[in-house]
Amino acid sequence: MLISTKGRYALRMVIALAKLEDLRKSPISLKDIAEAECVSMKYLEQLARCLSAADIITSVRGKYGGYRLAHPAEEITAGDILRAAEGSTAPVSCLEGGAECPRESVCTTVSFWRGLDNVIEQYIDNVSLSELLK
Repeated sequence: MLISTKGRYALRMVIALAKLEDLRKSPISLKDIAEAECVSMKYLEQLARCLSAADIITSVRGKYGGYRLAHPAEEITAGDILRAAEGSTAPVSCLEGGAECPRESVCTTVSFWRGLDNVIEQYIDNVSLSELLK
């Protein structure tokens, strides 16, 4: 599994949002996150859409609007964030999206890839945002 820039920046974005939100107790603008993380606003806007759609962050409209976590940091995992940004964390394409592989019955490596996928999923789903904040 190769985590793309999108996944890495999404993780950084949510961590920065959580830190800033904890300090200010108010919604955080993408501008503030962009400055804190040295990431372009345009890129953060794309990430905000997929993170909002996955119910990880929520937008607050208005003059003092911005973004905030949709759930407490203890309830959000690195896996939630990475799947929202990347779509999948499967190490090989034949395990993505539950698609059946036509060679599955004769494939000599499928059990290896499933095992690796299970290890990855277990790890990323057991690291919470609150742990990443420490």
